[in-house]
Amino acid sequence: MAKNSHFSSAGPSQRQLRVGELIRRTLADVLNRGDIHDPDLNRLSITVSEVRTTPDLKVATAFVLPLGGDKREEALGALRRNKGELRRAVSKQMTLKFSPDLKFVLDDSFDRMDDTRRLLNSDEVRRDLDGDDA
Repeated sequence: MAKNSHFSSAGPSQRQLRVGELIRRTLADVLNRGDIHDPDLNRLSITVSEVRTTPDLKVATAFVLPLGGDKREEALGALRRNKGELRRAVSKQMTLKFSPDLKFVLDDSFDRMDDTRRLLNSDEVRRDLDGDDA
């Protein structure tokens, strides 16, 4: 594995998974309680669906989506503006040697699920599936 690689090709370790889940829960709690003093961020309801960490646990990438999927760019901008305060809030509640640098990206997995569902419900796929029964 290359030293500069952010994510291992072998998949995350148990420690990465555990720390990522702890960060996810902590971020979700902080955002839910409105602990960050930014009215733009506090008026948005943001889901933190997953957090992936680098093998050295120094960078944590949070996959986020505003409730309902609206105002995505506004939510991303507010999170990025408040990255330092969110990082302090996370490190205050966790006992890690280093406070990870937080990165925020939009979670598109819900869109992909909708696309897959739409594809599976299309007439062409239904026709092919019904043809398998014959």
